[in-house]
Amino acid sequence: MNTTSEKKRSIYVVVTRTGTGPARAIRLISRMPYSHVSLSGDASLHQLYSFCRNYTYVPLPASFNTELIGEGTLGKFTDIPCEIYEIPLTEEQYSHFQCMIDHFIACRKLYSYSLIGLLRVKLQIESELRYKFVCSQFVAYVLEECGVRLDKAPCLYSPDDLRYLPDAKLIYRGELNRYYHEQNQMLSYMPMVSAV
Repeated sequence: MNTTSEKKRSIYVVVTRTGTGPARAIRLISRMPYSHVSLSGDASLHQLYSFCRNYTYVPLPASFNTELIGEGTLGKFTDIPCEIYEIPLTEEQYSHFQCMIDHFIACRKLYSYSLIGLLRVKLQIESELRYKFVCSQFVAYVLEECGVRLDKAPCLYSPDDLRYLPDAKLIYRGELNRYYHEQNQMLSYMPMVSAV
């Protein structure tokens, strides 16, 4: 009989809708409510990871980036509709997630945004994911590498598809800035526990 209980961790899939020109075009073509998706390693969303524009005011170049709520593209809009999904991981899976993010950060110059990937996702054409990703392919790729169950190949995922992952639990639907500020206010008001 196994008496040890395995510690559980979570990562968070964050689908968003901003008012940028490319985001509006993606929603028009896809007819889906959200045009972008990111990953976070904590519920407070201090850092989001995705493939997106490198500079706030121009869509290209784009590659792997760390996104901060209230800065860059996410700082241009006061109203960003979003949904946040929690995905449980084991401690080992979470450690692998962190290693993958560290790799993408360290090797960022190897990666770029895949414009053709947008078309491939729309037409559901499989392709090898190596150094070029769109946001949803990146998120699905990382999830699969961490052992999260997917219903199809990571290269075929759209932001909307990621809303329906078998192991994902919707924890928030609303405005991203409001969620972020509420989370961080809650953390700042938590009482300090002194050791006895």
